[in-house]
Amino acid sequence: MRIKTPALVATTIGPVVTFVGYTLGAWLWPGFDGKVHAISDLAANDSPVQMLMSIVFLFGAACDIVVAIYAQALPKPARILIFVAGLATVGLTVFATPTQDTSSLPHRIFAITSFVLFSIWPLFAIRKDQDAPPMLRPKAAWLGTLFLVSVSIWFLSLWLDKYSTIMGLGERIGVAVQGIYPAVVLWHTWLWQRKRG
Repeated sequence: MRIKTPALVATTIGPVVTFVGYTLGAWLWPGFDGKVHAISDLAANDSPVQMLMSIVFLFGAACDIVVAIYAQALPKPARILIFVAGLATVGLTVFATPTQDTSSLPHRIFAITSFVLFSIWPLFAIRKDQDAPPMLRPKAAWLGTLFLVSVSIWFLSLWLDKYSTIMGLGERIGVAVQGIYPAVVLWHTWLWQRKRG
């Protein structure tokens, strides 16, 4: 099974659109400090840029779903996790935070689900066959998962610290890492398979 072109396109443009989207959203909202505030605040019901951010979230979710369908070199369990994580992004968009100062249980559940699944999916992408691409072999997958989980735990520590002044920055780093890592895996796997013919 191979990495098909739609997966490569989606895994490349998804993180770019997400980064541009939340950067533009913060720029369009005078006084919004992205270093301090969560990305979800940009899509809250009282946000002046809610529509823009909702579109960005849904576009990112669509890219994740495309990856899950067309990244066929990944074992099915990993693709299912990526698919469900994409659906969780749809969920956190639909159940937006009500205001800048409040959250909702459904939003938190969907956001946590998305973050957790995007942190652990490499463990479910392990292939032990002789033709396994290097980044899907056990050692690489474990290291990738350790890296993703470490970044997520760091962000969680910032989120739980009510005095943190860089929680928003931590979230943006976490989101970037969770977006870039699959792109690296898919492109590396595609190039490796292409070289082998």
